[in-house]
Amino acid sequence: MPADLNDYFNKKRNNNNNSGGGGNFKGPDFSNMKMPDFKGFGKFSWAIYTIAGLIFLLVLFRPFVTIESGYVGIKSTWQKYENTPLQPGLHFFIPFMQEVFIVDTRVRTIDYTNVDVSGSTDKNSGIIRMSAISVPDSRNLPVSIDLTVQYSLNENTAPNTIASWGPSWESKIVDRTVRDVILRVVGKFTAEEIPTKRGEISAAITKEITDNIHGIASKPVDVHAIQLREIILPQKIREQIERVQIAKQEAERAKYEVERANQEALKKAALAEGTAQATIIEAQGRADAKKVEADAEAYANIEIAKSLDNNILSMKQIETQAKFNEALRENKDAKIFLTPGGAVPNIWVDTKDKIRPSISGQNSKQGYTPTSSSDYFEGKIQ
Repeated sequence: MPADLNDYFNKKRNNNNNSGGGGNFKGPDFSNMKMPDFKGFGKFSWAIYTIAGLIFLLVLFRPFVTIESGYVGIKSTWQKYENTPLQPGLHFFIPFMQEVFIVDTRVRTIDYTNVDVSGSTDKNSGIIRMSAISVPDSRNLPVSIDLTVQYSLNENTAPNTIASWGPSWESKIVDRTVRDVILRVVGKFTAEEIPTKRGEISAAITKEITDNIHGIASKPVDVHAIQLREIILPQKIREQIERVQIAKQEAERAKYEVERANQEALKKAALAEGTAQATIIEAQGRADAKKVEADAEAYANIEIAKSLDNNILSMKQIETQAKFNEALRENKDAKIFLTPGGAVPNIWVDTKDKIRPSISGQNSKQGYTPTSSSDYFEGKIQ
């Protein structure tokens, strides 16, 4: 132990002995104690000091950065950006001389909405909410557009984008382009035309925004999707459009009723025409059937007439004469009426005699005279 420390304890002990009420108390005797001599860490002391110093510097200046997936790093040396982006992982840089900026390359979204959330950003989801875009139509009437744009930073050209546009590249590239395109496209139409041409307007907005952003040198941003969500018109224009829509619906309903009535009339006319046609066809069928029957009967009569010759007629006359003779033998007062042109005469008995059937098998009547012939021959057989 050093001498000055021993002297301190000796003086302290003497003071305690001389103080009143101290009695015979004696403090600890450190006269024989010795402190070990510190001779350093030997031959490796320089390495240990170096490691300790490096650890201290790492904790103090943190000359390293960890990049997560979905991000890239941009290293600058003396405020000059390197062209090659740093991929996800652990990277080191030189403090005071170099810096690393981490930028998000995930798909990001800007929501232009009518809700008052202007400028709010959800960093975790990459969503920026801004107020709806208000633009004038062709007559300078205000129209609000609700729109969603999805995009991402091109990681291959990210260093050049940050160097050219700065950290606020989203507002300078995406937001400005969107507003310019909507102003140009919507301004071509009147407020009344916009709802009826929503599809055309949406297609034009999507095409122009995509073409304009992708047309920038080095292609800093990739556009993924654009959705036109809502078109908000002035109140008076909305009321006017509603009245027009109601009138159109009424006109369409009336047109439908007329068309339905026409269809019913055509249907009834077709049914009546079908019934009439069926009746005509049925009558024609009956007429054709009668004609065929008449033709067949006439043909049969012709054939029968062809079969009658003089020999058959002579035989029929002989047969008739025989019947006359037989009738006269039984009734000598019978009267015979011969119809001209007939092969078989009609015979009636005299009124004084008993009624007998004629040769033709018909019943005779007293005093009956045939009317079918103007001339007749009357003979009385004695």
